[in-house]
Amino acid sequence: MSLNSNGSPAVVSASKSKGKFRYVILTVLSVGIAINYIDRAAMSVAMPFMSEELHISPTDSGLLLSAFFWSYVLFQLPGGWLVDRLGPRITFALSSLGWGLATAACGLASSIAALVGFRFVLGAVEAPSYPASSSTVTRWFPRQERSFAAATFNNGSKIGGTLAIPIISLLIAWVGWRATFVISGVVAVGWALGWYLWYREPRDHPSATAEEVAFIEANQDAETGAPMSIRQLLTQRTVQAMMAGFFCINFVSYFFFTWFPTYLVETFHLSLMKFGLLGMLPGVAAIIGGWCGGLLSDSLVRRGYSLSVARKIPLVGGMLGSATIGLAAFSPTVGLALAALCFANFSATFASAALWALPSDVAPNRANVATIGGIQNMAANLAGIISPIMIGVIMQYTHSFVIPLEIAGVVGIIGALIYGFWLPRVTPMTLNNAQSLDASARSEV
Repeated sequence: MSLNSNGSPAVVSASKSKGKFRYVILTVLSVGIAINYIDRAAMSVAMPFMSEELHISPTDSGLLLSAFFWSYVLFQLPGGWLVDRLGPRITFALSSLGWGLATAACGLASSIAALVGFRFVLGAVEAPSYPASSSTVTRWFPRQERSFAAATFNNGSKIGGTLAIPIISLLIAWVGWRATFVISGVVAVGWALGWYLWYREPRDHPSATAEEVAFIEANQDAETGAPMSIRQLLTQRTVQAMMAGFFCINFVSYFFFTWFPTYLVETFHLSLMKFGLLGMLPGVAAIIGGWCGGLLSDSLVRRGYSLSVARKIPLVGGMLGSATIGLAAFSPTVGLALAALCFANFSATFASAALWALPSDVAPNRANVATIGGIQNMAANLAGIISPIMIGVIMQYTHSFVIPLEIAGVVGIIGALIYGFWLPRVTPMTLNNAQSLDASARSEV
């Protein structure tokens, strides 16, 4: 691997690339993540209507929304490890099949206990999806396109979460919440079958040209050593900072996938149809933010800036911007509240673009990419356990979203400090250079 004069990786010009089939792979991958998030967010959209039939209290709602993340966190490490061993084709197909069946089963539940059980299963089988996506991008994209690719598949979550609001709302109005869960699950099962039959590695896919494969391989990251164990990875300051920073991003982001529908409906007394339209706006802002962050980061890499600069600018700037979620607590109108929430969601996804490029950037060996992705996603989704329950309990006693929104704003600022000062220089890790990485962090933003 050649280097520029400033020590950053040299890249082969994109003009030398023949073929763009990798973007077809990325599109199908992003559709899978979108379906993933429609199924995941269906519960939060349906909650106000399920509560009437099953007599669900605010604390019960927090428990149900949180149950998904208990197993999602627990199975991140096994899920990432499985992706590194079996590859994204098999693992992602099995994951989608499992979450489709678990989603459909929610429509059959007759008690809170059954719903908690199905949500627990849903979290477990969805766990490999993001590590598999990160691994797919690493295999199919050169480093100078990787942040945009990571932003695009991550935007699948925003697209899914955004579409979940009108789609799930309309389905509930037409067929009821139970049939809505079944329909959502069947779509995921269909995608699983298609992914397994169609996906292949770059060298094995008949639609990828030899020139495109050569371009991808010429711009892959150099492996600095043998794969590390999970225990060894967890001792690295780089991984620790990635875990803590991603927790802060998700603490802000998961408000939009859990309590946001209830917040908008109950605070501003919106009708179902008006909520279905206005509720899409933060998701649209997030989609734009993800692509902006990815394009900026990749542009900096192509212009010769170090990976540290290219990744940290969107990470730090995005986290600072996400703190505006706290302004929604004092917004007297739905318009002002949505403006604050849209900018916060835009900023959080702006940061996420670089975040999902980091596993490829810092992995000592390709066999560690999905594992590192699983480790940071495990820590990040602890926010999914803590945040919904915390908001539910606070709501039970204060009947207000003011305190939860203010807490989320403070967490956004903490995330910016973590990425700015705790995350070391972005470079492939080795056990021997762990201390030098720590030292270099003092001299490079």
